[in-house]
Amino acid sequence: MTPSSPLLQPAPLSTVTLQVQRDGGGSRQPDRGDGSFCNPIVAGDHPDPTLLKDGPDYYMTASSLQSCPGVLICHSRDLVNWTPITAALTQPLGSVSAMDLVRHGGRYFVYLPVLQGRRSAIYVIHAEDIRGPWSPPLDLGLDGCLDPSHVVGEDGRRHLFVNGARRIELSDDGLATHGELQFAHRIGQQQRERGTDLPVSEGPRLLRRGEFFYMISALATSEGHVLAVAKSRSVFGPWEDCPFNPIASAGDADAPWCTGGRVSLVEGPGGDWWMACHGHEHGYRTLGRQTLLQPIEWTRDGWFRTVGARLDRPMRKPRGGCGDHPAQPLSDDFRQNRLGLQWSFFDAGPGELLRARYADDGLLLRGKGSGPHDCSPLTCRVGDHSYVAELDFELDGTVQAGLALFHDTRGFVGIGIGDGLVHTYSYGQEHRWMRQPTQGRHHRLRMTHRRHLVSFHHAASDGPWTQNPWLRDISTLHQNGLGALLSLRPALFAAGPGEVRFRHFSYQSLDA
Repeated sequence: MTPSSPLLQPAPLSTVTLQVQRDGGGSRQPDRGDGSFCNPIVAGDHPDPTLLKDGPDYYMTASSLQSCPGVLICHSRDLVNWTPITAALTQPLGSVSAMDLVRHGGRYFVYLPVLQGRRSAIYVIHAEDIRGPWSPPLDLGLDGCLDPSHVVGEDGRRHLFVNGARRIELSDDGLATHGELQFAHRIGQQQRERGTDLPVSEGPRLLRRGEFFYMISALATSEGHVLAVAKSRSVFGPWEDCPFNPIASAGDADAPWCTGGRVSLVEGPGGDWWMACHGHEHGYRTLGRQTLLQPIEWTRDGWFRTVGARLDRPMRKPRGGCGDHPAQPLSDDFRQNRLGLQWSFFDAGPGELLRARYADDGLLLRGKGSGPHDCSPLTCRVGDHSYVAELDFELDGTVQAGLALFHDTRGFVGIGIGDGLVHTYSYGQEHRWMRQPTQGRHHRLRMTHRRHLVSFHHAASDGPWTQNPWLRDISTLHQNGLGALLSLRPALFAAGPGEVRFRHFSYQSLDA
């Protein structure tokens, strides 16, 4: 057994693309191949997207929350087809939410809001190449702040806007702040004066277009999130509210997509403009908040509004773009000598990534905790309604290994192998009465997920498959049922003393 190179060494774009092309599995593809696309453009849990136009290239990242490695950056040439290229954050910080990805002075920056227990703070990471290496995270000392948005003012100085519509100046290198937080604007004041309460629920997104700066805020109402906009010729104000605020709403409860959160506006390759946001798919909240794209148009008086078909209908693609049709790289033979971009640890602790190392014949993962609930499982985001996943592994020691659908420490279903037994987990607890004997160190597991009905099979070594008697409906394992803004993900786990050798993980969509 030969140790390999570091797990998180960045791979060049060509390497990642080859891996994607030969994978063959993956989530629903948005490109219809006829000049149109269907939402979501990135299926699965990718909330609060932030888009960066960099010449002919587009880059996007989304909230990582409690996943590490995090800050997954994807690349596109047409705003519809996206390929993951790197995970920029390899150090556990806490729960990383709505970020801002920018380029300034030839360098790339990501401003990260992080929840660390009762503390909220903003960090920054930077790189000369979007594919890395990325710097260690630097704390900007902005306690109590979230939802950063970077903008360069009319004076050429850099500024950061945060929750509460507050602004603070940044140093020229973007790695420190100057002065104190200043209140910028109470967006939605016109609506309040008319008796409509629209409190600012998230930090504004700043955009400069022509002579105007735009402050775009997600506001909370009794009917859900709406968007409101203000504009100014200076980052220092005064700001003018759009006369037809709100410009977009979350939609009806029965709508195919329920949108919300921060949005990101970007000019398309052909000069048209687009807005990316996230949304819950009706009937599939278990998939989390997925990334959606819709066109906007600018009015003669300098405002914008959403246009086009409903979010569940085909739309024409952005003009002038060119892109292939990559599949999500979810299957893994664990022979890449690096942690695949599809994988992340849930609620990782210090040194979590050191639990994993590569050998000649698979990924070795050291056990932790006592079960799926406290072992920081290795998870991957999916966007399909139905799929089948299989896992091939060997046990070393008294460790328990398994395959699960994991939302958080309270919400998961799955099966594990350890101590000569098959263990069954449902809704966060083990059903001890369902324990079944099994033999040997080499095992295979299969999970079949058909539109919220999940079943499992087990095979010892190369023997026949045996179906687990437990069939679960997991349609309630989502935010409304469990309270956490997460998604339900396939997960590999290793719990207890010892080590697991994962030999192969396969994923195949069953969606038509």
